Amino acid sequence: MRLDQAQRLLAPFGTARDLRPVPSSPRWDVWTAELSGRPVVLKQVAPEHFAREHTALLLAARADPPVVPAVLGSDPDQGVLVLDRIEHAEPAPDWVIGYAEALARLHVTAGPADAGALPDWEPPAESDALAWFRLAEALGAPAGAAVRADVAGILADQPRGTALLHGDPCPGNDLHTASGIRFVDLEQAALGPGAVELAYLRIGFPTCWCVTAVPGKLLREAERAYVRAGGPDPGDLLTACAGWLLRGDALVERALRGARDHLAAVLEADWEWGTVTARERLAHRLGVVSGMCAEHDRFTAFGRHCTALRDRMQARWPGLRRPPARRC
Repeated sequence: MRLDQAQRLLAPFGTARDLRPVPSSPRWDVWTAELSGRPVVLKQVAPEHFAREHTALLLAARADPPVVPAVLGSDPDQGVLVLDRIEHAEPAPDWVIGYAEALARLHVTAGPADAGALPDWEPPAESDALAWFRLAEALGAPAGAAVRADVAGILADQPRGTALLHGDPCPGNDLHTASGIRFVDLEQAALGPGAVELAYLRIGFPTCWCVTAVPGKLLREAERAYVRAGGPDPGDLLTACAGWLLRGDALVERALRGARDHLAAVLEADWEWGTVTARERLAHRLGVVSGMCAEHDRFTAFGRHCTALRDRMQARWPGLRRPPARRC
C-alpha cells in the first residue's frame, strides 16, 4: 500500500499524520499513524478475513481489563480496521504466566450464545490419521490395532467448546504492556475449546515460527494461572496435544497448509521455519505426547508408538536439535 492510499483510507476517521508502514504478513497491509492526535494502527485485510477479525475484536472487547486493541473505526468495503496502537515491551522471563492469564480472559469473552458469530474450530480429521499411519509405516514402526484404536479415540475425544479462540496465539501476536497483554492479528479466530490453545505451551506453539519448549516449572505455573484467571476448564490436555501432533499442516506456515501431505514430505526433505526444522518440530511433539501418555496412563499404545517413532527419527537423522527454552 502506498502512502497516498493509506492517507485516503484514514481520511474518513480523522486527520492522519506521521504515517509509517509496518513490516507484516503479505496477507495484509499495516501502517502506524497519529489520527487526530491519537496513536493508531491502520490495517487493511482481504475481504474474506475482515469480518472474521472484526467480529473477534468486538467479542474480545468484552474483557475488562482489555485483551485486544480497541477498534476505533472500520470500513468493511475497504477491509479497513483502525485500532488503538499498543506499544510492545520486552517480555519478562516468566512471560508465559501473563500470556496464559490473558489467553484465559480472551477465551471467556465468547460462549454458547455466540454460536455462529465465527466459524467453528476444526479438529483433526480422519485424513490426518491416515497420513500419520503412512508416516509410521515409512519409518518402520507401523501402527498396530492398539495404536489405531488409540488414534480413533484421540479423534473422538477432541475437546469441545465455544470459547473465543485467537486462531494463531503465537509470540509476536501478543503485545506485552505495563497493564497486561493484548493479542493482535485475530483473522483466524474461531469458536472452540480453550484447551487447544492452552496446549500451545506444552506442544510448542504449533502454528508458529517460534517453537519453544517451556520449562516444566513455568509450564505448570502458567497452566494454573489460566485456570485462576477464569479460563474454560481445560480438562485433559493430552487429547489436544495429540491432536496437534497428528496434524501435518502444523509443520508449515499458513500459506502452505492444505497443499500436500506434509508428514510424507518430512521423509523426503527437512525445511527451516523459525527456530527449528520440520523434523525437529515433529520429534519435539512426539516426545511431549509420549510423556503425557505415560503420565496420564491413557492412550498408552499411542504413547509407546510415539516413543518408537521418535527413536527412529533420532537414529535416521542424528543431528536433530531440541527447541529453545527461551522465547526468541
